[in-house]
Amino acid sequence: MSRKPLKIEGIIPALITPMNQDESLSEPGLRKVIDHVISGGVHGIFILGSQGESFSLSFEEKKRVIEVSLEASAGRVPIYVGTGEITTAGSVQMTKLAKDMGADAVSVITPYFIKPTQQELIEHYKAISHAAGDMPVLLYNNPMRSGVSIEISTVINLAERNNIVGMKDSSADLIQTMSYINATKNMNFAVMVGNDASIFATLVSGGKGAVAATANVAPALIVGIYDAVKSGNISKACELQYKLFPLRSAFNLGTFPVVVKEAMNMMGLPAGPARRPILSISPEKKQQLQKVLTDMGLL
Repeated sequence: MSRKPLKIEGIIPALITPMNQDESLSEPGLRKVIDHVISGGVHGIFILGSQGESFSLSFEEKKRVIEVSLEASAGRVPIYVGTGEITTAGSVQMTKLAKDMGADAVSVITPYFIKPTQQELIEHYKAISHAAGDMPVLLYNNPMRSGVSIEISTVINLAERNNIVGMKDSSADLIQTMSYINATKNMNFAVMVGNDASIFATLVSGGKGAVAATANVAPALIVGIYDAVKSGNISKACELQYKLFPLRSAFNLGTFPVVVKEAMNMMGLPAGPARRPILSISPEKKQQLQKVLTDMGLL
């Protein structure tokens, strides 16, 4: 049976992976966080990304995160699964797993630690595309984390494949994001921004939405940016983007990806700790973060 077409758009939280204090998975926490973001009006959920600490999880843990997320979402919003690994074989294995478990789409970060050429990236993504079958695939460009950037010509090449239908760009380079949008504007391809400070600018430049870490904390606010742009209320959208800015800037208070979890814990959401070696932020920086959340009306 063929899949129902998935429209890649809107605000999609880059979901955290809740942990217990012993750093084991918190399945009740994951269910609660999923309910929290869905109640905020999000259009999908992206699990097992960098904010979700996928790099720290075993294969069996990833499998369980997918299973619980699908159960908890219960079809209310699409579930996008991060399936990128260092090797093509690992990425193919994770993509097949996500497909077999019923995920709606996969998002695949470029290999990290190694630095493949653009031709090697093309062959890498073609193999993943083949494994995905009729499941949509999104490219994931995050050069600050992976050390590799997907060039415009590579995106155009891959976008010609029927199931490679979009990308998340976390380059934090608006010119780069706009270049992806412009190059694929006549193709069946959606560019989603992964830098939360650029949501407004990307949307008004023709981007389809955002995969946003801050949407774990303030989903309704970020959905408001999207809704305002869609309705033509550009001044309102700009106002909300600036309201979000202090939270995105607060990422500098700790080592990625702990700050989002710290904020959620303050709000009574069961995020738990980040896995070591990442430690909790200092008491002084917690006070700064608490002030940001208070000023935003989140506490």
